[in-house]
Amino acid sequence: MPINETLSQYSDYSYTTAAAIYVLALMFTLVEQGFGAKGRLAAERSKQRVRELVGAGGPSSTTVSSAEPPREVGRPERIGRMGAALMVLAALLHLSAIVLRGLAVHRAPWGNMYEYGMATTFIAVLTWLVILRKFPVRHLTGFVLLPVVILMFVNGTMLYTTAAPVQPALQSYWLIIHVSAAIIGSGVFLVPGVASVLYLFRAAHDENPAKFARFGPKLPTADVLDRIAYRTTIFAFPVFTFGVLCGAVWAEAAWGRFWGWDPKETVAFVAWVVYAAYLHSRATAGWRGKRAAIINIVGFSATVFNLFFVNLVTVGLHSYAGG
Repeated sequence: MPINETLSQYSDYSYTTAAAIYVLALMFTLVEQGFGAKGRLAAERSKQRVRELVGAGGPSSTTVSSAEPPREVGRPERIGRMGAALMVLAALLHLSAIVLRGLAVHRAPWGNMYEYGMATTFIAVLTWLVILRKFPVRHLTGFVLLPVVILMFVNGTMLYTTAAPVQPALQSYWLIIHVSAAIIGSGVFLVPGVASVLYLFRAAHDENPAKFARFGPKLPTADVLDRIAYRTTIFAFPVFTFGVLCGAVWAEAAWGRFWGWDPKETVAFVAWVVYAAYLHSRATAGWRGKRAAIINIVGFSATVFNLFFVNLVTVGLHSYAGG
């Protein structure tokens, strides 16, 4: 079927607009991150004081309830809420860009690196929006939006590909199954990667508060960051594993073998081993904490390396998916 140029153009418009709104949301969330820390610190101190009073057999429950500090009443927090709302709006436009691209090309909209990057960054944003429903970490949104904005800029400039049919080798139902699993896994992995980096900063502050005092009020506890990294990884890992297995089945159907140590296959396998090691270390009491966080960061680095370096620099059987 012919390419619908009108829908393709609308998809590009939606993508560009979403990227611009993400930048605006990033600035709003950075305001909350930079100037809302004192309010959060005061609130935490008030809550700690309430807990101390309760533990000491102090005031009644009515008095304690009235002593609870109000939540997010400062101007930076209100700006942070606006940033979160802008992020939701940008995510809707981002999703529209993906859907319009698919309608324009009459196939799954992830047949090249531009489309793959567009879908992966959307999954990362969607994952973070889910995290915001579970954890009070909205002030950390800038740390997630920054890599998303950078990836979207690189994707929309250096890797942009006009709407066109895919190569014959990709004209298979496995494109929907295998690549979609890889997209979900890679997109979700961005969040634990960022959480693990922040965990290292928080752990450094806890070990030496005087030297890393600036990180204390701005970051949640190490336990919260560890739980975010673990829960998102434990969700993404089975999906990523399914994608690797589906890729092997597709390779056997297309090339006559399940595994051929193609560069992309090899690095994907390395990333899988690293994430498996992370989950194992995280489940082992002696390997929780900083060492587990470092392993998670290595796994995310391997994922990014596989996306950019392997696709753009090396030559292999997956080169046809390049930009």
